[in-house]
Amino acid sequence: MTEGGSAEHVDISDALKEIGDQEDEAVDIGEAALLLAALDQPDADLSFYRDHLSKIADDVAALVPGTSTHNVTKRTQALSDVMMGDRGYSGDHDTYDDPLNANLIKVIDRRKGLPVTLAIIYLDVARRLGWDATGINFPGHFMIRLERGTVRSIIDPFNGGIERDVADLRALLKQMAGLEAELQPDHYAPVTSRDTLIRLLNNIKLRALSGNDPERAAEIMDRMLLIAPSRLSLLQEAGIFYSRIGNLRRAATVLEEFLVQSTNETDRHEAATLLHKVRARLN
Repeated sequence: MTEGGSAEHVDISDALKEIGDQEDEAVDIGEAALLLAALDQPDADLSFYRDHLSKIADDVAALVPGTSTHNVTKRTQALSDVMMGDRGYSGDHDTYDDPLNANLIKVIDRRKGLPVTLAIIYLDVARRLGWDATGINFPGHFMIRLERGTVRSIIDPFNGGIERDVADLRALLKQMAGLEAELQPDHYAPVTSRDTLIRLLNNIKLRALSGNDPERAAEIMDRMLLIAPSRLSLLQEAGIFYSRIGNLRRAATVLEEFLVQSTNETDRHEAATLLHKVRARLN
């Protein structure tokens, strides 16, 4: 691992390893995101940030009276009112690529962040209140879906928690992917809490690579593997990634683990070939 060896880092890493062993539906997305952020903020008082998230959920619940607790529109409006109005959260349009936007601790401090980081707070609130919510696989702009029964609301946390209809989504897609792009069913596909966290970490990794900081990118890849140690696609990606940046021992370890877990003969052959090359470079 490339994480620091302090006691705080070890404790946090152990907690993240426990999350990595959990089933997807058991992952506490808010807690996991705070722990990931704390790896870069080891002196942060996590109890303060946990309390902050808890209070947001209390504030939202207070705006949804008992007579309308099942009303998705009321839930959507309450989330927006608390997050944007009372708490002052907003998407960081001006300094979008600032790494602080992907660190939940700093997002709470600054009240602004990336779409996926803000969405994690919304999803945390929904989990605390027992609401059915999930991220959706919309390209380039993370959003969430709040639903009850057949009633659904797609919410854009980056833009004040507004509700997005089909016309909005089509316009956003064309803006990001070109005028020929059209909405597809997989754009509405649900994203698990674990995959949401991986998407957050991937944002950080890509920024590190664009900034020519492979050591930081490797550190973030390690964090992905902490929370998703059995994700075969991630192990495969990590083996290739580590070998490309010259982190050969880590590449070998990950590729060996992939070969233990994978049953796909094509993928196993490719991994074994790469592992052979990596070992040859190590000798």
